[in-house]
Amino acid sequence: MYHEVRKRDTGAVKAKSRRAARRRAGRQDRAGVAKTSAGRKVLVVDIGGTSVKILATGQNEERSFPSGPTLTPGQMVSGVKKLALGWTYDVVSIGYPGPVLHGRPIAEPHNLGRGWVGFDFAAAFGRPAKVINDAAMQALGSYSGGKMLFLGLGTGLGSTMIVNGIVEPMELGHLPYKKGTYEDYVGRAGLERHGKKKWRRHVADVVARLIGALEPDETVIGGGNVGKLHALPPHSRAGDNANAFRGGFRLWEERALPHTGARSQPLA
Repeated sequence: MYHEVRKRDTGAVKAKSRRAARRRAGRQDRAGVAKTSAGRKVLVVDIGGTSVKILATGQNEERSFPSGPTLTPGQMVSGVKKLALGWTYDVVSIGYPGPVLHGRPIAEPHNLGRGWVGFDFAAAFGRPAKVINDAAMQALGSYSGGKMLFLGLGTGLGSTMIVNGIVEPMELGHLPYKKGTYEDYVGRAGLERHGKKKWRRHVADVVARLIGALEPDETVIGGGNVGKLHALPPHSRAGDNANAFRGGFRLWEERALPHTGARSQPLA
């Protein structure tokens, strides 16, 4: 019993150390990420089901405010502008939690309010704006080459493939699985309904199924809940939420995504 307790305590200490290290690394990553678009000052907006996060060129710390099921695009823009006071930016990148075609949302988000389809983000911000699926934005920031599958564990299940520099946002989370969809089991609702132990088993099963079907060179697991996994599924690596900001900055690099928002988007 003594050894068992010591093992759990030691594991807890190690877990806390890993979380602290991730927080320090995250701050360092964001500082580095925000320097990548020095030629043009970019404001990156990452819209999620529970919060809206922002980071701008030259800034070291992200800022955020709560979102939720009643958040409209007008409220989002107003909140971002207030949060970004004191920051200077020339253009805006927006990670949107839903399908995007030709730089515009084509469906209302499942976890936010209404009014996103047809909304003029550039006019609202008074700056040129590019809109991309939120999972695609984090995937873009995680990409290093080849055929990569990105899966985001958050409010739902974000998914994107990048193949030889072509970004293909997908909606795999809404495919049928068991008595619902993939998202029902590995999203936040599934975590809360089934508990961590079953949720982790579902994540492992879903990731294995998608890897088997899509055969990527590598798989990146990101999103806010990736830290709740004890171990990553085989043949995968952990992403970092800072990669969403990196992807947002990359949108405005000359060699990245010249046709941002199209269903299939080339990196170069």
